[in-house]
Amino acid sequence: MDVEVIMPRLGQEMTKGTIVEWYKKEGDQLEEGEPLFMVDTEKATMDVESEVSGVLKKILIGENEEVPVGEVVAIIETQG
Repeated sequence: MDVEVIMPRLGQEMTKGTIVEWYKKEGDQLEEGEPLFMVDTEKATMDVESEVSGVLKKILIGENEEVPVGEVVAIIETQG
């Protein structure tokens, strides 16, 4: 099953974030809770963790791209 990874709201006033770095590449195995990418907001730089275990199927937004909160940035393929 495919699971969408969205740009999370990391603060009350956050409306967008910039993906600074992807820690995994397409085809890599992921574990739930493992850091997936780094995001820079107006107030902080934080890691975003994977919410599921699976394989990083597709990265939709590249590094140094600004993304609104709620936009799909990647797809993770899970078993089952």
